[in-house]
Amino acid sequence: MRFDPDKLRSEFPILSTHPGGRPLHYLDNAATAQLPRAVLDAVSRHETESRANVARGVHILAERASMAYEDARGAMARYLNAASPDEIAFTQGTTAAINIAAQGLGAGFKPGDEVVLSELEHHSNIVPWQLLRDRTGIVLRVLPVTDDGRIDLSALDRVLTKRCKLVALAHASNVTGAVTDVARVVEAARAVGARVLLDGAQAVPHGPIDVQALGIDLYALSGHKMFAPNGIGVLWGRQEVLAQMPPVFGGGGMIRHVTFDATTYADPPKRFEPGTPPIAQAVGLGAAARWIEALDRESVVAHELRLTGRMLNGLAGIAGTRIIGPTGLQARRGVVSFALEGVHPHDLCQWVNDRFGVALRGGHHCAEPLMRRFGLDGTSRASLAPYNTDADIDALLEGVADARRHLA
Repeated sequence: MRFDPDKLRSEFPILSTHPGGRPLHYLDNAATAQLPRAVLDAVSRHETESRANVARGVHILAERASMAYEDARGAMARYLNAASPDEIAFTQGTTAAINIAAQGLGAGFKPGDEVVLSELEHHSNIVPWQLLRDRTGIVLRVLPVTDDGRIDLSALDRVLTKRCKLVALAHASNVTGAVTDVARVVEAARAVGARVLLDGAQAVPHGPIDVQALGIDLYALSGHKMFAPNGIGVLWGRQEVLAQMPPVFGGGGMIRHVTFDATTYADPPKRFEPGTPPIAQAVGLGAAARWIEALDRESVVAHELRLTGRMLNGLAGIAGTRIIGPTGLQARRGVVSFALEGVHPHDLCQWVNDRFGVALRGGHHCAEPLMRRFGLDGTSRASLAPYNTDADIDALLEGVADARRHLA
């Protein structure tokens, strides 16, 4: 569809609300993006016309629910350019997906095997590997971060060794907005025989992902970042990789046969989807993928980069403001984290919310190692979606300048 940010904004009912009697300037999209009518309608239609459990039911509602669930799997396979819908395992989100990968892959790791992370990872891509380390004796190695908030890929040759089994990195940082040079990572990983997992939570909202072109092995994502409901995500994996992973959770739906002596498990992806799945949420995720695919991506990217440039330049012009991350527009997303000298991030976020209707996120953003790298307890973060406009940036900059005058 032809891109018009004002028209697009009208597709999101919540953005027309006026909490506190003022317009809502929603700049917290890296935490949770809002839902367009297309997604709201798809979920509502499913719950009012097709609500039932999936698989094995033969009545009409069960058949509709099963078809809708598998249609959503197909939509996500297309969105990620997966080789097959069987490479799409639905999860609760990125956190669950990475935990499944850690426990599944970890079943084949031995003491001394290495997993490589980076200093800018979200806790969801750190803690699961620490749990695996404590249980199995693997070794975690960490790529450093440059002064402009990017993974220092010049350290790959030093950090990756022949004992490395997996490189697990953010596709895009939820703090600095920096986009990882995946091709360089994959080349280095393959040279030592390691697999590659990407945390795609901050990359998937910005357009379809081609996992085959990326050359990776596993990709984790969350629906609530990409205009879909909460509580749904995806673990994509190459079929041969998923087939080697044992199940992590047991129950109905992930088995072939059960006796008290032994259980045989279903093939992927069902092996990783025990119990009743988040059916309506999956339907919403499929609708969100189709909605994003219909956008004029070139225009959306240009729009978001222009707004990002306005944010970066405007914040840089406010005395005492320190931007954490790239100050240019190359290989970055519209996620801008900053610290205002003398003002706690939570105080700044509260100030701009109460007085200017601007929704930001304040804190360590589940990235404490990165905060320590920059000598900070936390930052304030503004993050963009296609429905953001110049009015949102104006309100942000006015609010930060006002906080500087009154709080610093």
